[in-house]
Amino acid sequence: MKSGKKRYVLWFNEIRVSDVPLVGGKNASLGEMCQKLGKKGIRVPNGFALTAEAYRYFLRSNNLDGKIKQILQKLDTHDVADLAERGLAIRQMILESPLPSDLQEEVVQAYQKLSSGYRSRAVDVAVRSSATSEDLPNASFAGQQESYLNVRGAYSLLDICKKCIASLFTNRAISYREDQGFDHLQTALSVGVQKMVRSDKASAGVMFTIDTESGFGNVVLINSAWGLGENIVKGRVVPDEFLVFKPMIDTSHDPIISKELGSKELRMVYSMEGNEMTKNVPVIASDRRRFSLTDDEVKQLAVWGVTIEKHYGRPMDIEWAKDGVSGELNIVQARPETVHTRRDVRVLEEYVMNKSGKVIIEGTAVGSKVGTGMVQLVKDVRQIADFQKGNVLVTEMTDPDWEPIMKKAAAIVTDSGGKTCHAAIVSRELGIPCIVGTIHGTSVLPKYKTVTVSCAEGTVGKVYEGNVPFTIKKTNLRTIPKTKTKIMLNLANPDAAFECADFPSDGVGLAREEFIISNFIKVHPNALLHPEKVTDPKESAQITEVIRGYRSGREFYVDKLSHGIARIAAAFYPKDVIVRLSDFKTNEYANLLGGKFFEPVESNPMIGFRGASRYMSPAFKEAFEMECEALVRVRKVHGLRNVQIMVPFCRTIDEGKDVLSLLSKNGLARGKDGLRVLVMCEIPSNVVLADKFSKLFDGFSIGTNDLTQLALGLDRDSALVSYLYDERDETVKRMLSSLIKTAHRYKRTVGICGEAPSNYPEFAKFLVQQGIDSMSLEPDSLVKTKLMVSRMGRKRK
Repeated sequence: MKSGKKRYVLWFNEIRVSDVPLVGGKNASLGEMCQKLGKKGIRVPNGFALTAEAYRYFLRSNNLDGKIKQILQKLDTHDVADLAERGLAIRQMILESPLPSDLQEEVVQAYQKLSSGYRSRAVDVAVRSSATSEDLPNASFAGQQESYLNVRGAYSLLDICKKCIASLFTNRAISYREDQGFDHLQTALSVGVQKMVRSDKASAGVMFTIDTESGFGNVVLINSAWGLGENIVKGRVVPDEFLVFKPMIDTSHDPIISKELGSKELRMVYSMEGNEMTKNVPVIASDRRRFSLTDDEVKQLAVWGVTIEKHYGRPMDIEWAKDGVSGELNIVQARPETVHTRRDVRVLEEYVMNKSGKVIIEGTAVGSKVGTGMVQLVKDVRQIADFQKGNVLVTEMTDPDWEPIMKKAAAIVTDSGGKTCHAAIVSRELGIPCIVGTIHGTSVLPKYKTVTVSCAEGTVGKVYEGNVPFTIKKTNLRTIPKTKTKIMLNLANPDAAFECADFPSDGVGLAREEFIISNFIKVHPNALLHPEKVTDPKESAQITEVIRGYRSGREFYVDKLSHGIARIAAAFYPKDVIVRLSDFKTNEYANLLGGKFFEPVESNPMIGFRGASRYMSPAFKEAFEMECEALVRVRKVHGLRNVQIMVPFCRTIDEGKDVLSLLSKNGLARGKDGLRVLVMCEIPSNVVLADKFSKLFDGFSIGTNDLTQLALGLDRDSALVSYLYDERDETVKRMLSSLIKTAHRYKRTVGICGEAPSNYPEFAKFLVQQGIDSMSLEPDSLVKTKLMVSRMGRKRK
């Protein structure tokens, strides 16, 4: 054994994070966790590393340095064919060269010692490359070099070690170093040898201590699937997804604010067939319909993730695995997250679609950008040399070898994969819009010449036909002044909440439940409570499919609604998030699955069975109680007490009293645990009786749409009288002025949730002059309105 930096083999417990020049980023991190975090309960399987010195010794022994340098002279990585030819020549040269005998001996001895430690004659190990320029805080790239799983026996290990060394010169690794300005011969490679975790008998996955799409730092994102974790990284499966809210991890509250069941079609397991070390097998239907981690396991992983993040002082990208034999969780890799770490959070960059178009196909959006180009289908690696710069890359899934063409693409669309697959990780790194998991993208998109790939409309990515115009807006958030009048956000889509968390808002003035119900639940609440009343076999089957994985429709409804609200509340915690109780009209409820079996037909639903009167009705009371249960879970179970409640369309004082009583009976008593209950002001009676409503509720939120039409006696949906509809009408303004004065006399707050202040500067000025407490706007209007209000002289002192 050599001494100091000349050692060819180092055990993980001899390595620290500062040893990147010796063992590369991956192995240095494993050593650091073994030494420093094991005592905190984090399990990292034991192993050892072939050092960078061993790599250099191998090159010197075979006189490879000069040959590699010569092959790489005048390289142009955008010439894919030339890059492939040079990379292949170097890899073949390495594979044909022998490892020095004394190096072989040290590796075999270390392997035998590792096997003995696990009471095995030939322990199963994972063999991973760890380059000295890889996994650095400001330079990371998924899949630069190869990894090998379920390697057994000294002979196989030596062979795989040489393959790892050769993988330092894969096409994508060469291309990446060129683009990053790393010297190929100054970059060395270490080989990590680690005891395998038998996740083939359980589950494995990836964990980020940051939201991968928005960079929101208060959550841990965990992906999980059955079997070895390679399928998630490669994008072969749609995994389960969990979101854990960091501020609640060390409390008595449940920090899991979102759970999404993935399809998990394949399980990677050990293979005993020929030279294959692993293989994929189908997952049985019952396992696909259940989560691959328990809630306790999700929480444990999140605790470890936060501990690792705190130790390194930065967001982390972590791989984990559960041992199906011992039942224990393990951390097998940890590297710095680099995409959002490098992002300037002081500059808000928004891609905005200027108009809509024909949506061809949808999938999971990666990032928030937009790209346009000609469709080019690439079925396998043999076609990558033909890829043209600026085209939209369409494929079943990407492979690490595809990096040279991915960076040339205007956008990327794949059939399979989730948010943490290779295509997603690389596209984030490159800053390219990407949509994964479209299922049929490769069969549908080649029929079109030019497409626009939009990731700017929430978590659902959309591929439009043709060239759809878009703009890029940049705002320096440091220049946005504070205002005395609170400027808040209107939000409906929970998936957009984290993207809006950095906005200079004072919280959420209107969080709409209807979007969650129509897009995430999709089923009428009564149809979930009483499925036997849904007599249409087709709709009944659809409902059964929607709630798969849940024990009952009630559990499904409460879970989905609470998680949707919790996601919005977590994004803005501890700022107020005012949740408006459900306000569907009968025709809107009827459009939900099973809805037609429970809803009456009304000639004018706008002023019919809606709002507060619905909650008290025997026909809906049980469904409303589920809604209350979801809100109780958000506030009490998840600990998100920044959630406040707003009652819509409350016609009379008695109705208000009844709703407050019903809320209290269902665990939502006004004033308890800081709960504020507000009322929408959208009916003339709310203004006329503002003094009495002020004695019941904590404040008002003006809904100008309904208030204007009811005050002026017109149907805002009728083209015949639409020209009369105007929030600036003197009648409406007098009502608002009266409301604000009365509410303030009773020390009640008044806000407005609508676009009138942003559409009409003079209307905003009027509201400010009347002393309105807050304005709640759509995200794209917030900055403009805040600047406008600040110029009105109501700056905070």
